[in-house]
This record gives sequence, C-alpha cells and structure tokens, in this order.
Amino acid sequence: MNNAATPGPLLAARDLVKAHGATPALRGASVGLRAGEILAVTGASGSGKSTLLHCMAGIVRPDEGTVTYDGQRLGQLPEKRLSELRRGDFGVVFQFGQLIPELTALDNVALPLLLAGLPRARAHERARDWLDRFGASGLAEARPGEMSGGQAQRTALARALVTGPKVVFADEPTGALDSLAAEQVMTALARTARESGAAVLLVTHDARTAAYADREVSLLDGVVVAEDAALEVTP
Repeated sequence: MNNAATPGPLLAARDLVKAHGATPALRGASVGLRAGEILAVTGASGSGKSTLLHCMAGIVRPDEGTVTYDGQRLGQLPEKRLSELRRGDFGVVFQFGQLIPELTALDNVALPLLLAGLPRARAHERARDWLDRFGASGLAEARPGEMSGGQAQRTALARALVTGPKVVFADEPTGALDSLAAEQVMTALARTARESGAAVLLVTHDARTAAYADREVSLLDGVVVAEDAALEVTP
C-alpha cells in the first residue's frame, strides 16, 4: 500500500470574491489544481466560470481572496512578474481562439516565443513542431480567415502550449465548434497535455467536454456547489 501523501495543488484559489460593477461574479469560490491534472469547471452561463479562470490565470485581480501558484500569491506580484508568468508558465485558450488575423498559423504559434526573445528561426521550428502535434502542420501558411473553426482552435492550442507552460487555461475551447471538431480538439488537448505534463483548467458548460477531465467542480452563482474527488485548498 502506498502511504505517500497526496501532493497539494500547484494552483489554488481560496475564497475568491469578484464583482463586475454591481454584479457579483464570484462569492467565495475555492478551487485547487494539481500538477498534471485536467480539471473541468462546469456550470450554467453566468455562474462565474470564466471569471474564476481569469482570476486564477492572473488576468484580473479578485476583490477578495487569494490565488497561489507554486507558492507565490499572484495578488502580491508586480505586473511585470504576472506578465512573465502569462508568457511562460501559463498558456491560455479562449472560445474563439483569438488568433491574430493578419498572421499565418506559423507566426501566430511562434509569437509567444518571439516575444520571449527566441530567434525567429528557432521560434518557427518549435511552432512547426507544435502545429504538427495538433495535426495542423498543413496550416502553417494559412491565415485565420482561411481556417475552419476546429483548425483555428487547434492552432490556438498549439500557441498556448508552445512555451511549455505548467498550466493551460482553456475557456470554453469547444463552445464555438460542432461536435466532431470539438471531439478532435479535446482529444488533441488531453493527449498533448498529458504528454507534456501540463495541468489544464478547463471551463466548459458541455458534459462531453468535461468528460475529458480527471476531476470536475461545478459553480452556481459564483460558489462551488459540487466537487468530484475534492481537493483540499490550503491557504
């Protein structure tokens, strides 16, 4: 019998409160994400899922509560350090990909590496490798307007993972896709995340997408109301 202690969370949100103007989005939500784990955050539209993801990714600051990543409290970090985390340790994928329309798929995927100072030739080499991992190598010279929704989202996933992040934040990554494209995208994301060891925080309202996760938590009106295989969130 293995008596080793279960590792604590790599990324943890504790008692998060966040309002958009006069509208509460989070009302004390606590969630933990282990290294290498795929966690689905589910709930109806307006339940606070995306706000939770944005807080945990350091994109917005909560009004109350703490987000801790690898021992660092994000709320205590200067914006420069947060930007470094978002460019390196964190990868983010949104529902509509948010690719830069003027750039080819290759340049979109290479962009985070170029911003980090990698020479263009090496950045393009790594970008081609990641496009290939997502079955999108034939799209290298295509621009977003020439791609299907599924192709664009696979390109966006390659961009999110090209820096070798420890955490991938996926906000409704299949929400704009048909069922076949959604299955292809999630299969590619789950396989590649497990190969690279990245943890994934997956926000979705779709049960078929959530089924790719190791664990699931559900939000209702900004509060975690259901959790599968609960993970204790320490201060």
